Amino acid sequence: MAEGKYFYGLGRRKSATATARLYKGKGNITINGKPAKEYLDGNTTYLAEITDPLAATQKQKEYDVTILVKGGGTSGQVDAIKLAIAKAITVDAPDLRPTLKKADLLSRDPREKERKKYGLRSARKREQFSKR
Repeated sequence: MAEGKYFYGLGRRKSATATARLYKGKGNITINGKPAKEYLDGNTTYLAEITDPLAATQKQKEYDVTILVKGGGTSGQVDAIKLAIAKAITVDAPDLRPTLKKADLLSRDPREKERKKYGLRSARKREQFSKR
């Protein structure tokens, strides 16, 4: 675990919440105490998506990233982690904010699950209409 000064970022997506801490380091990414590759079961697509903010700013080898994530599924967690890392980078280097904004890495996806309504099967699904 890296010690000392770090840069903090918080990201949310669906029902997932991620906090990222960026330490000066060699590019190691740890999620909930496990290496990122192990936590994501070797899914290279998700791994590449997590490193998007670092790649957009050419900072892959400058930071060790420690992430705590809870809630939601894997896809929501990955998007929350991506936002948290992007926000943490802007805390360290505010001059990189336009670069991250142009790459659309600083905007939160506001879509949430719609609640189920009474009298319906789900949020919008209805019973089949029967004339008789």
